[in-house]
Amino acid sequence: MPERSRGRGQKPTYQTDIAKERIGILLRLAKKEAAKHPERSRRYVLLARKIGMRYNVRLPPEWKRKLCKRCGTIFKTGATCVESTEKGAKVIKCLKCNRIYRFPPRGKGV
Repeated sequence: MPERSRGRGQKPTYQTDIAKERIGILLRLAKKEAAKHPERSRRYVLLARKIGMRYNVRLPPEWKRKLCKRCGTIFKTGATCVESTEKGAKVIKCLKCNRIYRFPPRGKGV
């Protein structure tokens, strides 16, 4: 099977496909372990992010708003984060590192 042409410094397609698969596995494990072993869960998130950086692969969009970028905690309302709204925007505060995330309201495109 011929490889797609790739630019300078890019990894082969089969390597990025494997990286995406491993990121998915690690994030599923992190979600599963979040309640009983939060440190292990954070480690899985850290490893998934490292793989993504090494192979230039983004985290799946459904996970982007579920993770703290600073400490790697998976957000669960009441347990690891506090959610509120300010002027229509969703505000999430991580209880582990106190970082605040503000997300604009959805569906109000320009």
